[in-house]
Amino acid sequence: MRVLVIGSGGREHALAWALHRSPSVEQVWVVPGNPGTAACGSNVPIDPNFEAVYRLCRDESIGFVVVGPENPLAAGIADFLTSRGVLVFGPTRAGARLEASKSTAKDFMARHGIPHPRYKVFERREDAVEYLSSVPGPWVIKADGLAYGKGVTIAAEMDEAVDAVGQMLSGSLHGDAGRRIVIEEFLEGIEATAMALCDGKTIFPLPMAKDHKRVYDGDEGPMTGGMGAYSPLPFVDRKLEEAVYRDVLHKTFLGLKREGIDYRGVIYAGLMLTEDGPKVLEYNVRFGDPEAQCVLPRLTGDFAGLLLACADGRLEEFISSKAVVVRDEAAVTIVLASPGYPGAYPKGLPVQGFKGTCDAEPEDVLVFHAGTRLDETGSPVTSGGRVLAVTALMPTLDEARSKAYAALERITFPGAHYRKDIGAIRM
Repeated sequence: MRVLVIGSGGREHALAWALHRSPSVEQVWVVPGNPGTAACGSNVPIDPNFEAVYRLCRDESIGFVVVGPENPLAAGIADFLTSRGVLVFGPTRAGARLEASKSTAKDFMARHGIPHPRYKVFERREDAVEYLSSVPGPWVIKADGLAYGKGVTIAAEMDEAVDAVGQMLSGSLHGDAGRRIVIEEFLEGIEATAMALCDGKTIFPLPMAKDHKRVYDGDEGPMTGGMGAYSPLPFVDRKLEEAVYRDVLHKTFLGLKREGIDYRGVIYAGLMLTEDGPKVLEYNVRFGDPEAQCVLPRLTGDFAGLLLACADGRLEEFISSKAVVVRDEAAVTIVLASPGYPGAYPKGLPVQGFKGTCDAEPEDVLVFHAGTRLDETGSPVTSGGRVLAVTALMPTLDEARSKAYAALERITFPGAHYRKDIGAIRM
């Protein structure tokens, strides 16, 4: 199998690593990739527009494309490539609306009886402010469109809520993505991530994970794209897992089928585990980041074959072959971020203290590149807010956490920042 990964972040490095290790894979390409993915295959530093990607597939006889980030999916890359005979892991534009529009996702949940917080959609500041004054806080205010994981404000004070509404709807905070907003009920509970693979006919749940989105220890500070994750979840028992599958993942799958959407890719549900059961905060239509960096190392076998079976509508047959199994070990992933992230941050800081990942086994510490590039001497330097993701896989969560932090402390660049409580907050 010759496979192309689209993307350049830590999730795409994890995907390239897992595909590179798959026995069915002959060659991996990554567009545009990063210094980490280059060790897993061939980076192609081109603008990943649809025509350029198709020309690469045609010229290199690549028959399978795995799309990492949400933006190409929302723009319809799966529709474009599949119409030209290239299999794609990732939903069509219609399916990607579940992530591309928060209001579309909420309306979908309401239509299909999927548990979710109460919500209202607004395009006018006056209407939104009037609604804020009619319901108790805290208030959860979300940009309707794609905002790279940062489109959520949780406001405890009315002044803060009104300011967030004004900035979003004016376009000054998230551009056009915020010109429509969703204000939803604030829920108490534990956040968790549930992901499943889907081929339009069958779904296959993946191990659950917990992502830490706040920038500082104790879940304090502004929201980020994710500062770390771990899997499995000690507070999720078999009964709760079954409820997540039955009430969220399976209902989502059935809803997509009823609406005629042939969904082939990841169904990601960001959950709040409340006293009343799991409720969906948001959908994503791709692997989470950094959840992919801790969930994929827990899978062993032909990962590429699994994703190809999704794209080709053969998931049930592939699952029955047990060609991919979930390891019992626990994984902890810690993100090393640039100083100032998620605000403005410097670039070009020299990074030292780690080795490559793509030839590493899951038993080793895995270092996934996210925001890095090579300088003129060929040495890694920072180029993004989230720079690296360090993952350890061990028999227990405590052991994985200790091993990941021990490795992280050896990696240095000026002003490097990371949370020191990833995996420790277990509720």
